[in-house]
Amino acid sequence: MTEYNPLLDKSLKFAARIVRLYQYLVKEKKESIIAKQIIRSGTSIGANANEAAYGVSNADFIAKMQIALKETAETEYWLRLLILSGYIETAHGESMLEDCLEIKRILIASLKTVKKR
Repeated sequence: MTEYNPLLDKSLKFAARIVRLYQYLVKEKKESIIAKQIIRSGTSIGANANEAAYGVSNADFIAKMQIALKETAETEYWLRLLILSGYIETAHGESMLEDCLEIKRILIASLKTVKKR
């Protein structure tokens, strides 16, 4: 059994929320452009973090985590835009944004720790 990894757990749960947001945007709001952007970036965070966990070297780990961090920043942008444009309710958007920012903090802390080694 593998050790619990909060980043992988949180990013997977966040990706599931992003998938549901995508479905809502496409079905209810008939919005596909931003929906496609946020599903790509929002699900890529966990995919890259998961890949980093199986990195073959520190350099490989850092590269994948930096990609995950960039995807987190992009997702943060799309969430802020969806809130400001009224596509999603502020409370729901803020909740998702909080999760996104928590993942961002974990990624930054992980990268700082590995780079110090």
